Amino acid sequence: MAEPAILPAAQMERLAPASLASPCPRIPRARIARRCAQRWADLGCSSGPSSGRMNQLPQKNPLQPRPAGCSHSRMSSAESSSMDSFWMEVERIQQRDELREEDSGGYEGQLPEEGEAESQWLQDTGLLGLLGGLGLDGDHQELLSTLTQTQVAAVCRRLDIYTRSLRKRQKAPVRDVRDVFGVFNSTKMSSENGDSSMKWAQLSFGTSKSLPAAEPGGLLEQAGREEAFNMDSAYSEQAAVLLQRSGSSPGGASAWGKCSLPKFTIPKGRLGVTRIGDLSLQDMRKVPSLALIELTALCDVLGLDLKRSKAGKWKAAETRLFGVSLDSLLEADHKVLPSVQVPLVLQALLSCLEKRGLDMEGILRVPGSQARVKGLEQKLERDFYAGLFSWDEVHHNDASDLLKRFIRKLPTPLLTAEYLPAFAVVSNIPNLKQRLQVLHLLILILPEPNRNALKALLEFLRKVVAREQHNKMTLWNVSTVMAPNLFLHQGRPPKLPKGKEKQLAEGAAEVVQIMVHYQDLLWTVASFLVAQVRKLNDSRGRRPQLCDAGLKTWLRRMHTDKDKAGDGLEATLKVAKIQVVWPIKDPLKVPLTPSTKVAHVLRQFTEHLSPGSKGQEGSEDTDSLLLQCMESAGVLLYEVGGNINEHRLDPDAYLLDLYRANPHGEWVLKQSPT
Repeated sequence: MAEPAILPAAQMERLAPASLASPCPRIPRARIARRCAQRWADLGCSSGPSSGRMNQLPQKNPLQPRPAGCSHSRMSSAESSSMDSFWMEVERIQQRDELREEDSGGYEGQLPEEGEAESQWLQDTGLLGLLGGLGLDGDHQELLSTLTQTQVAAVCRRLDIYTRSLRKRQKAPVRDVRDVFGVFNSTKMSSENGDSSMKWAQLSFGTSKSLPAAEPGGLLEQAGREEAFNMDSAYSEQAAVLLQRSGSSPGGASAWGKCSLPKFTIPKGRLGVTRIGDLSLQDMRKVPSLALIELTALCDVLGLDLKRSKAGKWKAAETRLFGVSLDSLLEADHKVLPSVQVPLVLQALLSCLEKRGLDMEGILRVPGSQARVKGLEQKLERDFYAGLFSWDEVHHNDASDLLKRFIRKLPTPLLTAEYLPAFAVVSNIPNLKQRLQVLHLLILILPEPNRNALKALLEFLRKVVAREQHNKMTLWNVSTVMAPNLFLHQGRPPKLPKGKEKQLAEGAAEVVQIMVHYQDLLWTVASFLVAQVRKLNDSRGRRPQLCDAGLKTWLRRMHTDKDKAGDGLEATLKVAKIQVVWPIKDPLKVPLTPSTKVAHVLRQFTEHLSPGSKGQEGSEDTDSLLLQCMESAGVLLYEVGGNINEHRLDPDAYLLDLYRANPHGEWVLKQSPT
């Protein structure tokens, strides 16, 4: 699967704006934050029907109270009181015509009825067939065989809730969860990097405990220190272990400031790190359902009730750019650039701001001219695809307004109508690392167009923050300005009880802050999910025949057979043959030792092409230089076949461990599609 394509420089040339001599006049200062908050409350709590309103996720069990002296938001007192930018942005949005009934786009979102949510969940995870009265088919067996203990508990809980809801409505009986899973004991699940996860005690479906809050101020003391972000074992299992350790801290503090966010690093296992773009489309399509199961299991352990809104109906817009779905935009863009993965108009807006606005003070915060912005929107609708739109007349403040308007006017939220409530509830989790885990899974669940567009937006926002000394926009400033545009779909606040406005505002800004700051971490595929994809592909290749009662026995036999097969194959392998698609035809033979990395294959390939480039063996500087040359040429090593469709390999991955993980796959050197 390729990374989101960006417009080639030649095609972006005509979209690049020239500098303007005169600045844009500022609109009058917005009303004070108190009045904005009151208007938020009045709109959010009205009883009449509204378009696109999302309900904040309710908590199954309230989380631990904040430590004394800490605000709800875990921010410094200065940050907590610096929400003016948020409320001013809300006021500007509401001053414009986006709240008129005719501009609503016809979208309606609502929470599903009891049992309906569980049915939709089972459909999204590929387990809807479990509701029938027939035995498990092959696809269900394969998916269930990849699940960890906490994930199995999450599936059982949804089946149990659905069963009870049907009995209340006196419908036909459905299968009991014990008919599907039998009696499950604790098992071990191997991770992508070969480490076995810890054994768990049986999880009950009763009231779950909330994780203990960390001591206040702990994070401030650890500011600047690196902390490992483990992706080898399932997040829900990590949380379960923390829950079982009574009296221990969950591994992070509940208070931080805008300048004290800790640095998380992903420990590289023997199989390296997998980015979202490293997996093929076929394998990447399996990840969202696995991530949704894991997200649900994690929320169960944390005591959060993961409810999602129904995907409402929306009427098609009569425009060509603003108010048009991402899928429709990409369909039109593919006629111009078949490989594009981010809408061209969004790329053009970000390019305009990046070229001319990064160093401008107050970029994104200072508004443009409302009259000019409306005129530019009409010109874009008319001239963009014809190539007649001139960016020379676009002021950077007008461009930032167009960008925010584009995001708000999408027929469904960029974070999706279904999971916008889940993004909103992230701020209620006291532990920062667990917030990141939930956000990581939510991003993996997003549809590909939404995920690619969000990635492009976050990358731009990070560039804005990097120029803070020039534009005076800190990470927190950027977060408070952009949060209303991501969480107030079409300018409408979610429905929430009165008195919660400040909590929602701070929480939304915190979520944006985390996504911008930790985006590199969020755009990876956890190694435990890659391991589940491998196991799913492997089991589908075997297509075993079994009944429900034999599921537990079959799982045990599968692990035993895999261990035996791996030992035998490893003993006979001495030299790895690397297929080369370009520019040589003969396979590249590489000695296979415990220390052989993917980087060594790339080094040998470079030396084969240019004998004069041979450097000192084992030199890190030489390896780094060779890797840069290979990347610039677009030549990479891929894992193809076996239990994976196609996987672009991390240069730090070890070949022998890759062979153990996929003994029937092949390694191929070829140019990257991008």
